[in-house]
Amino acid sequence: MKVLKGLREGRQALIVALISFLFFLLRLPSLFEPLWYGDEGIYQAIGTSLNHGKLLYGGVFDNKPPLLYWLYSILHSSQFSVRLTSLIFGLLSVIIFFLLAKSLFKNRNHIAYLTTFVFAVLFGLPTLEGNIANAENFMLLPIVVSAFLIVGQRNFLLAGLLLGLAFLFKTVAVFDLAAFALFCFILNFNLIRKWPILLKMLAGFFVPIASVTFFFISNGTFIDFIKAIFVSNIAYVNYGNRIGSLPLLLFIKLGVLGFFLWYIFTKRKHITESSLFILVWFAFSLFNAFFSQRPYTHYLLVLIPSLSLMLGAILFDKKYQKIIASTFLIGLLLIMNNFGFPSFKKSPSYYQNFISYMKGQKTLFQYQSFFDRKTPFDYEIARFIKPKLDKKDSVFVWGNNAQIYQLLDIVAPTKYIVAYHISNYKDGLINTKTILDKTKPKFIVVMPNVSQFSFPLGNYSEKININNAIIYERIF
Repeated sequence: MKVLKGLREGRQALIVALISFLFFLLRLPSLFEPLWYGDEGIYQAIGTSLNHGKLLYGGVFDNKPPLLYWLYSILHSSQFSVRLTSLIFGLLSVIIFFLLAKSLFKNRNHIAYLTTFVFAVLFGLPTLEGNIANAENFMLLPIVVSAFLIVGQRNFLLAGLLLGLAFLFKTVAVFDLAAFALFCFILNFNLIRKWPILLKMLAGFFVPIASVTFFFISNGTFIDFIKAIFVSNIAYVNYGNRIGSLPLLLFIKLGVLGFFLWYIFTKRKHITESSLFILVWFAFSLFNAFFSQRPYTHYLLVLIPSLSLMLGAILFDKKYQKIIASTFLIGLLLIMNNFGFPSFKKSPSYYQNFISYMKGQKTLFQYQSFFDRKTPFDYEIARFIKPKLDKKDSVFVWGNNAQIYQLLDIVAPTKYIVAYHISNYKDGLINTKTILDKTKPKFIVVMPNVSQFSFPLGNYSEKININNAIIYERIF
């Protein structure tokens, strides 16, 4: 018996290793991409600014919680290092996801293998932007681990703590906390018995948040911190969900979520614990993806774990198979209606582009142009400016491609890194003008396809036009 058990465990380890290796291969080209993605450019610029003494939110700004920027700072904003870290987070997520699936599907390993394979492929492919080091890529690991701790280990304090860390990558992790807490509550409808569990989960959740809050209070940027991750995001969500002057769409989505959860609650005595967990998580994950009502592809990354488990639940729970399958299909229809049908066509060309470049069949220009036709010109701008800079010189880019700062290996001089931040925030233009007057950048780069440059250029002369990006050099 011990021999048979050892063989089964060895077979499991081999299959999980093969799935993990597939994930590694799918993500490998991401390590060698050029600097092209705008959001990553912002994170890189902020990470560099933090390493040069600027205070997050006070001295340099973006509207996400701090862990993503601190991670970029620790890794010196190196895209290779950040993408490699994302790949490692992903590999660990695949392994823990298998353990979660195994716990949920009661050792019916064929279902655990299938769901883990689906999870690894969806998370590994560039189709849902898994190749890009956004907050979602890093927050999935603590979320998946917390799910396993709740289902397989019943360690609610540690699960809450990990969800708190996920929240510090992106605030929408609060919906995973709500899903797991509600699951624990519905599982046995007895508030007195479940209160210690919920209290442990909430205590764990607030420990990292309280620690970070104390950090920002101590350095005098607490108000900036609150404005960044709460106030600005409230406006962001309200705008996307607005019908007329009110965010009525958000209330409609809350109503649909509430109705579905009420229906699940009425079936709690008959539905399996595994299906209950998966359905509640899927409902909140779907709400999460639609929360801001913006069709950004990487928002779908938060759906991958519960979506993959839904496929397993269809096979696992024969009694409620029709309900689970219907919920799954409705979810897919809603996703396609809001985000469009995921285009898997770009995945083969993504890998073909990488292989062709590695084999010398594509030029660097062609390879970079695959990601964005403007990318090679960002590199050309950097090649023109960089040899002309001294250590104390600064450059200001009026555009939305902050990766130019990383290509130049310099600190962005302004609090708001990109043009749309400068234009959208009330103090953006005044704050930026004050800093430009003080720092007097040696070069100003005015990118095309952004709003008109809003600052005087009296002390600057035009030097060169690179693909409609105009570079000005300071005269005196």
